[in-house]
Amino acid sequence: MIIFLYGADTFRSRKQLKKMIDKFKIDRDPQGLNVTVLDCEKEEPGLIMEQILSMPFLAEKRMVVLENLLSATKKGDLQEQILKRVEEKNLPEDNVYVFWEGAHSTDAQGKLKPKTKVAKEFYERLEKEKYAQEFPALVGTKLSAWIDTEIKEKNGKISSHALQLLVQNTKGDIWLIHSLIEQLLAYKGGEEIQTEDVNLFLEASADDNIFNLVDAIVAGQSKQVYKMIREQYRIGKDPHYVFSMILRQFRILLEMRDLFDREDNIGSNVMASKLELHPFVVKKSLPFIKKYNLQTLKNIYESLLDFDKKIKTGQGQPDLLLDLFVGKLCT
Repeated sequence: MIIFLYGADTFRSRKQLKKMIDKFKIDRDPQGLNVTVLDCEKEEPGLIMEQILSMPFLAEKRMVVLENLLSATKKGDLQEQILKRVEEKNLPEDNVYVFWEGAHSTDAQGKLKPKTKVAKEFYERLEKEKYAQEFPALVGTKLSAWIDTEIKEKNGKISSHALQLLVQNTKGDIWLIHSLIEQLLAYKGGEEIQTEDVNLFLEASADDNIFNLVDAIVAGQSKQVYKMIREQYRIGKDPHYVFSMILRQFRILLEMRDLFDREDNIGSNVMASKLELHPFVVKKSLPFIKKYNLQTLKNIYESLLDFDKKIKTGQGQPDLLLDLFVGKLCT
């Protein structure tokens, strides 16, 4: 049996893959000896072929999961070997083969677009399989319906306005949406999710990216910092926004660290009240203030203020100035 799971929505395809593996283990392989999962981009061709051709061990069936076979561009020979066996039906009949694909670029219609000729041929062949299942990106009403169903299945509730806000501000990223749903449900504790709740967690999600950027800056990881800044540009943020968010986060960290040093064993809720910050923001920031001392944060904040003056007085292009500043800060 051949199963093909593919599509732009890797969250739902991953969920389906896990469901299939779990069911197979319950029905066919309770000891977990006959399920093999291989990432074809990382594993050696010899090992992959060995696992493909192996027979079940003390069981009637065996499941072999082949991930990213079609996107493994340096393994064309392996793709040709397996494709030939699929076309000739020359694979052990006692094995269940699951092909999972999620690393391809897509065309204008959201269809997967393999990069090599043999991968394209293999893709077209797998699409014809009886158990091929595509997971296209969800948009519009389909995305709204999916979110609503996910929340209801977890015994939660969300207002229509909050639902639309979630749809409009997550760009169809199901992984992000799933994470936000989990956080919102835990936060509301059974109460209906409202727009102000969604706004809070959307802001917190954006803060996560900036927190990671701040962490990389302080740790001197210049390569990672530049990559994160470029990602901010890619999603439509300009250098002024990126800098303002960095400045904001360091100001919060500086205020929290100062209070943390002055008052022993201060709780997060008390700290939030004294600094007039949302408790959620304080809880997210606590690991950072425990990681970096007050003087380190002061030095960085003073450098940020100096950089702010340069931007406001037009002493250069903001993106170039930001790169130079980050380079200096990281060294």
